Parts: sequence; structure tokens; C-alpha cells
Amino acid sequence: MGLRERKKEKTRLAILDAALDLFLEQGYDSTTVEQIAGAVDISPRTFFRYFTSKDSLVLWFHDHGEQIITETLRSRPPGEPPFTSMVHGLRALLGDMQESTPQDAGRFLKLRRLLDDHPHLVGLSVARGAETERRLAAAVAARRGVDPADDRMSHLVVAIAMAALRVGFECPHKDQPDLGEVLEQMEETITLVEGMLRPGWDLQDAPEPPAAPAPPASREGSDA
Repeated sequence: MGLRERKKEKTRLAILDAALDLFLEQGYDSTTVEQIAGAVDISPRTFFRYFTSKDSLVLWFHDHGEQIITETLRSRPPGEPPFTSMVHGLRALLGDMQESTPQDAGRFLKLRRLLDDHPHLVGLSVARGAETERRLAAAVAARRGVDPADDRMSHLVVAIAMAALRVGFECPHKDQPDLGEVLEQMEETITLVEGMLRPGWDLQDAPEPPAAPAPPASREGSDA
């Protein structure tokens, strides 16, 4: 990352940190873009160069998670069972979180508190999660060589995987968890779901592999 990119990332994180602190101190609805911008000495116009809206500040984790899972899906070997590929994506995300800086961990936990304190924001998160699942289902369908519009299996694979991640994030609930506890819950939930599913369930309705080319006909008979 070059100097320009590092400066932009530093500003983006400063905006995010200021916003999360203000949301928790005075409430999401009571916080304005102007207040967030003022907290980091930038103009509202500059704010919108980094975030499209106040809502997008709450959704940063969705965007980050989707990027990691999508990149992992692209890296998995062809022919791997779809749910296995998705689980590798989930664990890549958990690994990224495990290696995060204390500042990143703090942002994640502040977001969790924000959703607890403002239940109406959960709907915003759920709506973005549905968008994420549609895009991931399209990525899974592409790996399977099928049209996502006509393929229930790809959508089901993603829905089950993301449900495991979501339940691990939310339950069992503690008011002040640390990041390690949250990640442990998420990993345990993923493992639980893996154990519940019959091996090969996600290979049903898979398209037939292309037939192998026929061997060339022997010339012995024609030469006789």
C-alpha cells in the first residue's frame, strides 16, 4: 500500500472510530454526518468521499466479510463440495479477525454493542446481509456451473453457512464479551452445523460432469 492509500485508510478509520463513539455516546439517530465530520476535522463533503451515508458506517463489517469470503471461494479447488468451500470462507474471515489489531477488535465489539443498543439497526444489518447472501450464492453457483436464478442448492448452501456465522455472533449473549469469546462462539457454531449435515448433501442436484471424449477407433479392423 502506497503513502496515498495509507493516508486514505487512516482517514477512513478515523471517521469510523469517531462515528462509533458518537453513536454509542449520544445515540445513532441523534448523531449527524456533520458531527462525525467535525470530530475528525473534515468537511461533510470529505466524509462522503469515504462513506456513502451514515448507514454505511454500520455496515462496514458486512462489506469486509463479503470480500474475504468471496476471495476465498475464488481460491478453492474446482469440484470441492460447495458447503466445504463456504466453510473455508467463514474460517478465513474468523482468521482475519483473530489476527486483527486491538483497534480493529475494538471496532467490531463497538458495532456489536451498537446493534444491541439500537434494535432498529438490526433490520439494516439484515437487509445488507440478504444482499451479501445473494452475491455469495451467485459466486457458489458460478463454481457449480449453474444459473443462480434457477439453483436452490447454491442459495441454501450460503444461507446455512451464514446462519451459522450469525448465530455464533449473537448467541449465547453476553453484555461485555471480548473478541476471543465471540470468535470461539462462531467457530463452535460452524463446527456444530458441519456435524449436523450428512456428507454429500450439497452435491445433490449438481450438474452432470461433461462426458469424457470417446477413445479413437482402432484402425486394425479397417485395415483387415
